[in-house]
Amino acid sequence: LRTPLKPNADGQTVILGIEGSANKCGVGVLCYNPTTQTYQTLSNPRKTYVSPAGCGFLPKETSWHHQAHVVALIRAALSEAYPNETQPQRHLSAIAFTLGPGMGGPPRSCAMA
Repeated sequence: LRTPLKPNADGQTVILGIEGSANKCGVGVLCYNPTTQTYQTLSNPRKTYVSPAGCGFLPKETSWHHQAHVVALIRAALSEAYPNETQPQRHLSAIAFTLGPGMGGPPRSCAMA
C-alpha cells in the first residue's frame, strides 16, 4: 500500500476483505478506530466448498462454488456490519482481496466480485 487509507466520515478506517484462495470463500469487514487504536471485526461470513467423498477439491468446481456465493457473502458481510444502513458501502475505506498463493481460479472468482 503506497498511500494511507482515507478514513470514512466517522474517522474510522473500514476494510472489506475477500478471501478465496482454497475451498473456503469468506468476506470480512474490519474497522480500525484511530482514537482508541483498536481493531474490530464487524462481520465474517463464509461458505466452504465440500467436495464429494474421496475426491478432494478441484480448481474448476471450487471456482464455481465461489462464484455462486461471493456476491451474497459481500452483501451479508455489509448487512451484518451495518444492520440499520441502506447504503453500508459508504463506510468503506478500501476493498482487499486474496492474490495468492492458492489455486488460480478460486481467488480470481472472488477478485472479480
